[in-house]
Amino acid sequence: MKYDTIQLAHGGGGRLSDALIKEEILSRFGDGPLKSLPDGATLPKIEGEIVFSTDSYVVKPYKFNGGNIGNLAVHGTVNDISVAGGIPRYLSLAMIIEEGFPISELRLILDTIKTSANECGVKIVTGDTKVVARGQCDGIYINTSGIGEKLKNFDLNKSRVKAGDAVLVSGNIGDHGMAILAAREGINIENGLVSDTASVHRLVQTAYKEYAEHIKFMRDPTRGGVAAVLNEIVSGTNVGIELDSSKLPFSAGTLSIAEMLGIDLLNVACEGRMMLICDASVVDEILDLWRAMPEGIGAAIIGYVNSDTERVSIKTVTGGRRLVDVPTGELLPRIC
Repeated sequence: MKYDTIQLAHGGGGRLSDALIKEEILSRFGDGPLKSLPDGATLPKIEGEIVFSTDSYVVKPYKFNGGNIGNLAVHGTVNDISVAGGIPRYLSLAMIIEEGFPISELRLILDTIKTSANECGVKIVTGDTKVVARGQCDGIYINTSGIGEKLKNFDLNKSRVKAGDAVLVSGNIGDHGMAILAAREGINIENGLVSDTASVHRLVQTAYKEYAEHIKFMRDPTRGGVAAVLNEIVSGTNVGIELDSSKLPFSAGTLSIAEMLGIDLLNVACEGRMMLICDASVVDEILDLWRAMPEGIGAAIIGYVNSDTERVSIKTVTGGRRLVDVPTGELLPRIC
C-alpha cells in the first residue's frame, strides 16, 4: 500500500521502514558505502589530519526562497569543514520526520540534498531516520555530520591576526536571515528576498592554493552574523577591528526590510558566505579570485584589524564611530 504522508510505522523498523529507505534513501544515495546499509560507514583512509563537524537544522519554515532545509544542511556542514581549513569528503544524514509529513515534500528535500552533495563533491555515507508523532516535530529536522581532509600547511589561528590585517567577506551580508524572516512572516517585496545558502568550499580552496601563508583566520557568519564572528576573533587578544560602513555589501531587498524593522544586519545570519582575515598585501589578489566565481561575485573588504584591544567598531557614514556588539538574546530564532 502506498502512502502520501509519513506514518509512524515508517520509523518502526518494519516493512514501511524498509520501503522508505529503499525507495527514497538508497535510490538517491546508495551508490557508495551506504549501499549495504551498514551500522557504520567504512571509509578510505585519509592521509594527515581529519576535520570533523556536526550540526542540526530546525529551520522554520523548512522551505524558503532560495532553498530548503536539505541544501541548508549540506551547505552548513560543508562550510564548517571548509572554513576550518578542510576539504569536505563525507557526510552523514539523520532525519527526524513528523507523522503526516507529505512524502512529496520529503522527496523534494532529498533531491535537494543529493544535488547539493554532488555540487560540493561529498558523499552521503551513513544516516538514520526517525518518525515522531504529530506535534512532536515541526515537519522535519535534519542532522548532518561531516568528515574532511585537512589542507596541509594551513595555519588558521586568531593568535596570528595582527594590526593592519584586512577583513574580507565573500558576498552580501544577512540575506539568509532576512529571507527566513520574510518567509515566516509573509513579507513580500519587489524581486523578493533570496537566501544566500551555498557552499564556500571552492572559495576556500582557491584562496588556499595561492595565498595560504597569508591567511590568518576564516569563519562562516551563521548565527550571530558578522558581529559575532568579529567579536569572537578579538576576544582574549590585544587587537581590535574597525569596519567601514560604506564598504559593507548588502542587497537592496535585505537592506530595505532590515531598515523597516530596525534590525542590524551585522547580527543577521548568512549561510553561504565566509569571512577571511589576511595580510593586507594580498587583498586585491584574493578578491579578484573570488569575484571571478559565482559564489564570490559580491566579495568585498569591509575593514581592518587595529590595536584597539578586544573592541569591534564601525566607522559611520557621518564620520563617527560606534561599537559593534552582539545581542544578548537570539535576534532571529530558527533560521538554520
